[in-house]
Order: sequence, then structure tokens, then C-alpha cells
Amino acid sequence: MPMPAIQKFDSRDQRTALGASTVAFTVCFAAWTIFAIIGIRIREELGLTETEFGLLVGTPILMGSLIRVLLGIWTDRYGGRVVFVATMLAAAAATFILTYAHTYPQMLLAALGVGIAGGSFAVGVAYVSRWFPPERQGVALGIFGAGNVGSAVTKLLAPLVLVAWGWQAVAEIWAAALVVMAVIFWFTTKDDPVLVERRRTGVKPQSAWLELEPLKNIQVWRFSLYYFFVFGAFVALALWLPQYLVGVYGLDIRTAGVIAACFSIPASLFRAYGGHLSDVYGARRVLYWTFLVSVIATFILAYPPADYAVRTVAGPITFHIEMGLVGFTVTVFILGFFMALGKAAVYKHIPVYYPNHVGAVGGLVGMIGGLGGFVLPILFGVLLDLTGLWTSCFMALFLLVSVALLWMHFAIRQMERGVTGKALEELPPFPEMQGMPQPEKVISADETVLTDWRPEDPSFWATKGRRIARRNLWLSIPALLLSFAIWQVWSVVVAKLPLVGFTFTTDQLFWLAALPGISGATFRIFYSFMVPIFGGRLWTTLTTWSLIIPALGIGYAVQHPDTPYIVFLLLALLCGFGGGNFASSMSNISFFFPRSEKGNALALNAGLGNLGVSVVQFVVPLVITAGIFGWFGGDPVMTKGPAGEAPLWLQNAGFFFVPFIAISAFASWFGMNDIASAKASFAEQAVIFQRRHNWIMCWLYTGTFGSFIGYSAGFPLLTKTLFPDIHALQFAFLGPLVGALSRSATGWLADRYGGARVTFWVFVLMMVGAGGVLWFIATKDQPGAFWGFFISFLVLFFATGVGNASTFQMIPAIMGREMIRLMPDAAPEARRLQAEKESAAITGFTSAIAAFGAFFIPMGYGLSIKFTGGAEAALWAFLIFYVSCLVLTWVAYTRKGGLLHDIERGKRNTAGKAAAAE
Repeated sequence: MPMPAIQKFDSRDQRTALGASTVAFTVCFAAWTIFAIIGIRIREELGLTETEFGLLVGTPILMGSLIRVLLGIWTDRYGGRVVFVATMLAAAAATFILTYAHTYPQMLLAALGVGIAGGSFAVGVAYVSRWFPPERQGVALGIFGAGNVGSAVTKLLAPLVLVAWGWQAVAEIWAAALVVMAVIFWFTTKDDPVLVERRRTGVKPQSAWLELEPLKNIQVWRFSLYYFFVFGAFVALALWLPQYLVGVYGLDIRTAGVIAACFSIPASLFRAYGGHLSDVYGARRVLYWTFLVSVIATFILAYPPADYAVRTVAGPITFHIEMGLVGFTVTVFILGFFMALGKAAVYKHIPVYYPNHVGAVGGLVGMIGGLGGFVLPILFGVLLDLTGLWTSCFMALFLLVSVALLWMHFAIRQMERGVTGKALEELPPFPEMQGMPQPEKVISADETVLTDWRPEDPSFWATKGRRIARRNLWLSIPALLLSFAIWQVWSVVVAKLPLVGFTFTTDQLFWLAALPGISGATFRIFYSFMVPIFGGRLWTTLTTWSLIIPALGIGYAVQHPDTPYIVFLLLALLCGFGGGNFASSMSNISFFFPRSEKGNALALNAGLGNLGVSVVQFVVPLVITAGIFGWFGGDPVMTKGPAGEAPLWLQNAGFFFVPFIAISAFASWFGMNDIASAKASFAEQAVIFQRRHNWIMCWLYTGTFGSFIGYSAGFPLLTKTLFPDIHALQFAFLGPLVGALSRSATGWLADRYGGARVTFWVFVLMMVGAGGVLWFIATKDQPGAFWGFFISFLVLFFATGVGNASTFQMIPAIMGREMIRLMPDAAPEARRLQAEKESAAITGFTSAIAAFGAFFIPMGYGLSIKFTGGAEAALWAFLIFYVSCLVLTWVAYTRKGGLLHDIERGKRNTAGKAAAAE
């Protein structure tokens, strides 16, 4: 029967149903994949072959898959609440009975009962979908599907219980958790609206045969094959990875479980992302990206360790190729992320096309996907026994996803061939959807997208705009602070690597410190244009999540002195993700504020974000001296110090930031907004390369921010070189701190007096600071020379902070003025929108160019010392550069007749006076 009007039901009941179902599914999924951990110990006790082990871990998956159709039908007939509770209680009983099994056949029989927990997916899909209208079902089912994270829960917690009390205790505790969850679910949820309406009207449920009627459509079965990879392969890898990590990398079961969770967690939690992306961009595009990235990832993972010998005129050159643990962890994280998107994209269609048969159809699709979780682990075991290659499992997945991608692509092209115009628009996303009942098209009101945004309207700004803009700003700031922290973390880590056993040369250490600057600046070029393309909310969330990759990578890499140098180079480059985020963050915030408040808003965002440089230089030396994560964070290395030996947890330099990154990413997703009018393609934004003021501002911002980030990276090394008796690291954080605070605290100056006027005096002050540094270097043997040198640098840092704020305030003022010349016939609102888009792009692009200062200033010191024996030549070059910036600011903007002269002094331009005279 059709769903009753959803507005009749309390939204609190909806949230309760979704929340309780998601938690219940998480507990069920944890029990369903329990053999991924305890199976390893059982295999040792019973002496199982790889094939027998694959059958053992796959048996619950088989049962959980086959039972989904039946449970789905029962849910459609009797309601999800009672069926969900019954499913959990049955699974709990089987899981507890497992502890009494002692032979392999007994284990397989008990595993069939444990598999009942996997059937809960079909129950939950039908139950949850009945609480939400079609336009909200994609996101609701995406959130529910994130219960797949139960696999990660098992991987993280089960090894602890297993090591402490044995595998039987794991089964007992997981069974108890199912019982407790069943009780909580029963007393906190209500019967779904369809069941309540059916009881009220006395309508009898359809017969089981009518429930199965949609399954006669062969296209439903064809569509299920997509799910075989995105879900089935996920389940298979969730089961297989712990023993893969033990066998390939020699890890203990606890560490293997933690790293395997790096696959399971993104493959589960990001399912909600997939639902949103499918709603916004279309399921077809999401599934294309899923298959394309999966093809690349599985190909990389499938490559076996190999030794090569190349014959040259100088003799054979041999080298070894093998994926290290860090590279493996990062790659499976990416694979899991896109699998999560694909799962949501596939399942989005079922409640839309079959609203009255969600249980049956959803059960079938889930069954086919679940069968992948049964078949593939067995296949992995067989391939390992036959080939002896651990990577053979990824070879199989590479072939599977390649076939899926090609089949989908050619099927879509076949469907679209010869169809044009309106008929083409009415085609379903996939050919598998042809013949299904057409869904009712409902326009979803997405509160996260601001379709009406008028910051220059005083009334709109006061009543609504300011509150939204400030919320986005205060969510952007911590994300940007973490980005700067990850970007600059190598400035601290490289100094400690020799203490924990690494034998890298000084030149190698220098490159580790310099590479984040290069990659961060390069990423900024691309990030500059991403916000108008993807939206600030989505892009901020994704780029914040990306910081976890280098953070975790550093944490694992520094624990093993035999980690190849190439791995550290790769991690240093990946830290550039943090540097790149600045461009998109500033571009995003610039859209939210009116021109009169842009300077201060951008100053707060950038200034407080820049504090990440000081945070990393102040916090990391503290956290690496304590075991703040216990056994989970790894063992310390004993290092020699002035007070004797002391433990050092260098891995905390990366691990410390991981929980904060996760919190910030979730806050960005649930709290930030997109602005509909800010959408623009790359081609539309690329017009900035034709604007001469874009290149002028690149030059000026390099003088301010390029100096800030370059001095931050090079000050400790320069101080240590010039004043070897001074412990420079204890003062290193003060310079970036002064620069960051001055930026955040002085944005109002540019808003009040004009960005160009402030920038002019900034370069005067920077010339004074650079001159002071040169003076005290020349007299460095005199008493108090260091303090004069240090204060001069603080002056430089202070001036760069003020200049960073003032230059960014100039950009929207410049483009607002330029649009009058470039678009003389356009309406004021059209000029404002174009100025906003170009200002955002220029803001990001100038920050990209200026970020290269993080590399060139330390490099300038090194070259100056190498060729002249001192740093003076580099500082003279910087001083001359500041003179050029001063002249350029005056000529282009502040002189009488300059572009901003009249605006910043409150005078009317010549045209305005002539109009007034008339």
C-alpha cells in the first residue's frame, strides 16, 4: 500500500527509528564478521588449510545473504520492528552456541546460525525507508548503511578480547551485545507508518508470492551484479585483510585488526556521503568514479613482489618492487572510500522504483551482494593455495571490477544510442532500470544549499546572512588550522628521525622538510578552482578527511627504521594536502561575507588557521614524549638525552591529529553550507588568467604570505647556523604565532583604511625588519646580537601577518572596480556575482603561487651560504623584492589615479563628479 503522508508522524520518531536501526545494524554486522578475527585463532587450533579457512569465514556470509530475501518479505508483511528484534535474538543464540563447537563441521554449523545477523540489512532497509519520503530516502539509507562499520568495530575490539580471554569470550560478549541491542530496539522504536496504517484500515498484507512478483524482472537481477562488487567485495576484504596483513607483513593480530579497520571504516561511514552525492550529482556518475578508482587501486594492490635485473653496458642493475605497509594502508583506504560511495549509489534506486516491495527487492540485491562476501573469500583461499601469491585476491577483484565497468559503460551507451532530446532526458540512470515503474519526481529541499544568498543586502545580512556566514567561518577555521599543522609537521619530525634509528643524510632530511612546501603550493593551484565546482561544504569535508592519510602514514612509518626513504618522500608530498586546503578554504569563505566585512573574515580564517604552524611546533615536541595512545599507538624508542635515556613516541606526531581531523570533517559536513550562486566551471574561472591584477596580486601576496611561510620553515635552521649556542627550537614557534595573530587581529585595519594603503606600509615595515636582520647578522659576535636578530624577525613576522590580511582585502575591491569597466552594460547584481567568482579564484590562485615561498626561502638561505659563506646575499635579495612590492603597490593602487586611490579615501571618482554636476 502507498506510504501515508509523512508529515503526520513525529520527526523525533523518524530520527529514533533511523538511529536505533543504524546502531542495531552495526551490532549485527559486527557479529556477522566475527570470524575475520576469531577465525584466525580457530584455524591455528584446527590446522585448517587456506581453502577451509575461506569456507569458514564465508559460511556466515552465505547464510546472511540467502536469508535476506525471506527476512525482507517478512518485514514487508509483519513490520520491521518485530522482525529486526527476532533476527538479533536468533543471531545471539547462534553466536553463543558457537563457543561449544570443537570440530570443523560443528564450526560450520554454528557459523550458519551466526550468519542470521547479516540478514538484518534487508530488514533495516525496508523498515527505515518506510519512515522517510522518497526525496529523503537516499540519505537515510546511506546513514543506515554506514552500520557496515560494525566490521571495523570487530577488528578494533575483538583482538583485545581474544588476546586477553580467548576467542570464546569474543563470541560470548558479541552474543550479549546482540541481546542488549534487541531489548533497546524493542523499547525505543515504534512500528513503521505503513504497518500502523494497514492495521488501522484492516487491509491484509500481500501474499508472499505477490511480494516476490518484482523478482521475475530479469533487470533486477542484472542490477544486483553491481552490488556484488561494491558490497560483496567489501565484505570479502573485511574478512580477508586481517590474515592477509599477518601473512604478508608479519603483523600481530591486534595491529592487523587496526590496519584492516582503515579499509572497513571508510567503506562504511562514507556510505552516507554516497547517498548525498547520488542525490546531487547522480548515481551514474558516482558509480563511474567508484569503478574507475577501484580498477586503479586493485591493479596497484594486485602487483606481486618482484625482483628485476636490467642488463646495461655497465653490467646488470637489480631492483626490487614491493608495496610497503604504508602504501598498502593508504590504497585500501581509498578503495574502501569509493566502495562506500558505490554501495549507496546502487541501493539508492530500490525504494524509489519499488516503494511497496522494498523488502523483497532490497533483500534480493542484498543477497547477491552478500554472496560476493561468501564466494570471494573462498576464491581468495583457492587462489592462494594454487598460486602461492597473496596478491592473487586483488588480481581477482581487478578482473571483476574491470568487467563491471566495461559492462556498465557499454550497456549505458547501447541504451542511449539513437535517443535524443526529451526522450534521452527521460531515460533511467542505468539500463537495468528500464521497465521498472517510473518513480514520482520530487524536488528535494536541501537546506545545506543556500539558493538565496544576498550578503550585500543589509536587511538579509542582519536577519539571516550573518549567522550562517559566521557558522561557516568558525567551522572553516579549525579545519584550516589542522591543514597547516599537517603541512608543517615535517619541520619537527625531520629533526627527530636520527634519534629513532634513521640514517638519512642531511640532504635527504632537507628534502623531507622542503617537499611539503612544493606539493602544497602545487595543490593550491588546483584547489583554487574546486569550491565553485564541487561546493564549499563537500570540498572542505573531503580535503579535511584527506589529512588523515599523511597523519596515519607518518605514525606508522616512523616506527620502523627500515622504512624506505621513498615512503617518507611520498608522505612528505602528501602533507601538501594541508597546504593546498588554504586556497579552497579562503575561496569558500570569501563567498559568504559582504565586501565591508571580507577583510576581517578572511583575516580570521587565515590568521587563526595559520596558528597550525605554531601548534605543530609547540605541541608535537610535547606529545612525542608521552604514550598518550597506550598500546594502540605503538611502542616508544629509547633515546639519549641530557638527563639520560628517555622514551620517545615519534609516531604521535601523526597520530595526535587524527581524532581532531575526524571531528572537524564531520562538523564541516553537518554544519557548513554551499552557495548555489557560487557555482562555476573551471572554464568560467579560468578568465582570471587574463586579468593583469591577478598577476600583480600574486607578486604582492608572495611578498607577504610567501615570506611568512618561508621564514617559518627556515628560521630554526638559520638561527642554528648563525647562533649555534642558542637553543633555537624553543623560540621557533613564536614567529609563526606572531604572524598568525597579527593576521587575525588586524583585518579590521584593511576594512577601515583600505587594503592597499595598509599593504604599502606593510612593505615599509618589512624593509625595516629585513634591514634589522642584516644589521644584527653583521654584528652577530656582539653581546645581545641574537636578541636584536630575533626581534627583527618578529617584526618581519608581524608585518607579514598584517600584509596577508590586507592583500586579501584588496582582491574583492579590485575586482568590484574592474567589473564596472569590464561589464559596463550588466546589472549591478550580475557584476557583483562575477566579481565574487573571480575574486574567489584569484584569492586561491595567489595563495598557491605565494606558497612556493615555503620552498624558495629555505633554499635561498642554503644557496647563499653555499656560494657566499653566509645568508646575507639571500636577505639582500628579499629586501630588494620588498622594494619592488612597495613600488608596485603605489603605482597600481595607492597613488593618485591608482585603481583603489579614490575608493580607499572615500572620494568620488571623476565620472561620479560629472554625473553629480549634471
